[in-house]
Amino acid sequence: MSETKTIRLNKALRELNISLDRAIEHLASKGHEVESRPTSKITKQEYEFLLDEFQTDRSKREASQEVSEEKRKEKENLRLQLEKELEEKRIEQERIIKARSSITKPKMVGKIDLSETKKAAPKPKAKEEPVKAKEEIASPSVETEPVAQVEKKLKSPESPQKTEDTPTEAATSETSSTIQTNYKKLSGLKATGQTIDLKQFEKKPPTAAQKEENDRKKRRKRITKDPKSGAGAGKPNDKRRSNPKSNSRPAVAKVEPTEEEVQKQIRETLEKLQGKSNKSKGAKYRREKRDSHRQKTDDEIAQQEAESKILRVTEFVTVGEVATLMEVGSTEIISACMSLGIMVTMNQRLDAETLSIVADEFGYEVEFVTTDIEDAIETIEDNPEDLIPRAPIVTVMGHVDHGKTSLLDFIREENVIAGESGGITQHIDAYRVELPSGQHITFLDTPGHEAFTAMRARGTQVTDLVIIVIAADDDVMPQTKEAISHAQAAGVPIIFAINKVDLPNANPEKIKEKLASMNLLVEDWGGKIQSQDISAKTGTGVLELLEKVLLEAEILELKANPNRLAQGTVVEALLDKGRGYVSTILVEAGTLRIGDYLLAGQHSGKIKAMFNERGTIINEAGPSVPVAVLGLDGAPQAGDKFSVFEDEKEAKQIAAKRTQLQREQSVRTQRHITLDEIGRRIALGDFQELNIILKGDVDGSVEALTDSFQKLSTEEIQVNIIHKGVGAITESDVLLASASDAIIIGFNVRPTGNARQLADKEEIDIRNYSIIYDAINDVKDAMEGMLSPEMKEEITGNAEIRETYKISKVGTIAGCMVTDGKIIKNAGIRLIRDGVVVFTGVLASLKRFKDDAKEVSKGYDCGMQIKNYNDIKEGDIIECYQEIAVKKKLK
Repeated sequence: MSETKTIRLNKALRELNISLDRAIEHLASKGHEVESRPTSKITKQEYEFLLDEFQTDRSKREASQEVSEEKRKEKENLRLQLEKELEEKRIEQERIIKARSSITKPKMVGKIDLSETKKAAPKPKAKEEPVKAKEEIASPSVETEPVAQVEKKLKSPESPQKTEDTPTEAATSETSSTIQTNYKKLSGLKATGQTIDLKQFEKKPPTAAQKEENDRKKRRKRITKDPKSGAGAGKPNDKRRSNPKSNSRPAVAKVEPTEEEVQKQIRETLEKLQGKSNKSKGAKYRREKRDSHRQKTDDEIAQQEAESKILRVTEFVTVGEVATLMEVGSTEIISACMSLGIMVTMNQRLDAETLSIVADEFGYEVEFVTTDIEDAIETIEDNPEDLIPRAPIVTVMGHVDHGKTSLLDFIREENVIAGESGGITQHIDAYRVELPSGQHITFLDTPGHEAFTAMRARGTQVTDLVIIVIAADDDVMPQTKEAISHAQAAGVPIIFAINKVDLPNANPEKIKEKLASMNLLVEDWGGKIQSQDISAKTGTGVLELLEKVLLEAEILELKANPNRLAQGTVVEALLDKGRGYVSTILVEAGTLRIGDYLLAGQHSGKIKAMFNERGTIINEAGPSVPVAVLGLDGAPQAGDKFSVFEDEKEAKQIAAKRTQLQREQSVRTQRHITLDEIGRRIALGDFQELNIILKGDVDGSVEALTDSFQKLSTEEIQVNIIHKGVGAITESDVLLASASDAIIIGFNVRPTGNARQLADKEEIDIRNYSIIYDAINDVKDAMEGMLSPEMKEEITGNAEIRETYKISKVGTIAGCMVTDGKIIKNAGIRLIRDGVVVFTGVLASLKRFKDDAKEVSKGYDCGMQIKNYNDIKEGDIIECYQEIAVKKKLK
């Protein structure tokens, strides 16, 4: 949110480093009442009040951040300095290692036959030669004699003969014979007394003839147009060539430019630089074109970056879809909502306000694409004198089986619950009741099952009052708490109806105590919330409850204008086999008549007929009247707003545009498989998917089942709702299931005749349900069956080896006594010696006496041979075990 409008209170709290209570108390002292919620919005003036008061806290936080930043920089500098010192030490060590000298080894130049020179080798040299060899190794720059000359000298007869000596000396002279080296000492430069004349290398200046020749070669040949032709045409050229000096150019003296010329040149240069010169219009045009193109590109990039932070969504998108649009994980969205005090699930749909708060936390802005279409629908402001009192709209909520429908049955003097499957309400109904006093009340009956969260949320959005039914013999259940939260979020008054007080174990005071612990004080306990003890079965306290409802309605001063085009909300929609699409709607303003052009969500049409809740045909419906209408071209989604248009064409255009936007959103929020997801599935090894096609009788039930099924998804099995809709199961549904390998679930609907035959042919599984928790449990069981079973080891028995027998060509046989359980031949065994497993394998044979046995029980002896293993000893233990597949459960 921009600072010029309003900002969220939690942002100000984080910025100023203060608590919520301190901020609320300070604003209250300044005369500004703000709701005590972190998501509340405050104006800029209120923000300035907080800033003036808590500037010190903000400065302390900034100072602490600066100190922590300085410490971090100091640590970083110390780390860099330490790394630099280590690098310098490493370089120094490398330099020292490289500077070490190495002793060159002697170079092998050939082989010498010393067999003939053993006698000729003199005695004293034999002792000195090892020393010489060391000197040769130590002096790398030595000149050695050629091998041929050495061999010649050794073979020559002039070499001294060997005198008589001892065997030790002869061996020494033989092994230590080396090649003598002639050393030459370098004496430096020698002066010869001769001098070198360097003048002979100096470049001599060219002579006059050479200069003339060079000028002639460098001169350009000029072609002159001469009308004369023939031999005389070349005479002037010949004459010019013969006397080159006669045609030489005269030397031009350089003239210094005047001051005016200098100023003119400077002015022209400046004009060129500024693009004002008349001589460079083309360059100026190209420069301007480049600048405009660069500016356009920069604007497009800036626009793309700005649009990347804008989420274009419709209202009531799920948490998973928002996470896909913002490219973050669903867990991050859920944790952000929890920090704001909003408890959501991955498949729960967010309303406009919650979606704006969550997007603001992640730095995104939300743009609702339906707002453009809503602007096309004219909103008519009613004059106060045209408004007349209307009947209150009351929503009955509470936990399942606490008596909501029974209460309405008593009020309407009917028995609706007898027609409900399983005795529970599974869709939302609307009733209009006339009291004995002539006043009217419109009731909305909502389901209490945990799967119908979205239905209960819609019920609080269209209501004026909420009656929360609590059984006196039970407790404040989770769905009851959820209903209270919905009512508080919608800001509507609450009346508690404590039912079943006629039962012997009823304890209304316990219920009131529980409500008080939730900070909900009833009037009997000194609070402001009304409550009434009733019995829906006997009718005790029901009239008093209705009086309290009328009293709350008078305080609210509910009024509406009946003389205008009707507007309202879709309560429920279904597909009837004989009548087509039937939509239950609640008129909130204006009067709805047969023949009006109706627009509801993505569908439009002309109203052909209207019925009340008892099935009676009516011609018109005023404010606060629920009716069922025929004529729409589809089943609108429960919770959609409807409007009446004078022109059918306008209604169809808006419906088509809404359909297009919904299709675009479904494409944008579609989650494509990524490399990370593929890697995760490969790591799991046996990842499974369950594809479901869901068809139901009403839109609300389809929506509740969709949310419930998707909540069943785990890391190993993912539930995909590839198609959902209202109406009977058709052939196209069966074909889609065949192509996508899916199962079809029908809730209170049946397949058509052709669809049933096609399903039998394609072997497609169609399941029909009338109770919601039966459908959820069956899908859960199917998912557990898809899980790979977990292998569990079970020890069946132990046997002790009492004696061993070695049989040739057979192996070692163990004579055993079964001490525990039983030994099974086809099971696995372990050989345990001194408490340590020394071998794991299977049995080759198991016998009792001479007969083969499948198993041997405790207390019997037997003979066993272990397959491919004979190292067995007396006193070893053979442990028998089996691996059993255990069915996994969904977590």
